[in-house]
Amino acid sequence: MDIPADVAQSAFSQLLGCKVVRLDEGAAEVALALTPPLRNRGGVLHGGALFSLVDIAMGLACSTSHGFDKQSVTLECKINYLRAVADGEVSCVAKVIHAGRRTLVVEAEVMQGSKMVAKAQGTFAAL
Repeated sequence: MDIPADVAQSAFSQLLGCKVVRLDEGAAEVALALTPPLRNRGGVLHGGALFSLVDIAMGLACSTSHGFDKQSVTLECKINYLRAVADGEVSCVAKVIHAGRRTLVVEAEVMQGSKMVAKAQGTFAAL
């Protein structure tokens, strides 16, 4: 799916260092490299940065489902953190599992190589 970078990336996602890897109908993949400002006091990737990666990928998946000309907002999101990320890059793949007129339900997995780092599910309002 060809989407201009200025449409697919927000200023916030650029601030974090997110890179859009792939956009398909109802799906998005976004990568994030662990940089020093994204570390928590324990020296690993901050959970808030990881959650933001998930929310960004889910939002893009919604946009590929209902169109980039429409807005969607997060109503709720639940995440399970499965392992710490001490270095390298993670990738989040988000997929729309239900696209209704008013709400979309999205699942996401964050991977580092072959290891799952986090699993999430969210509900978005289509505006």
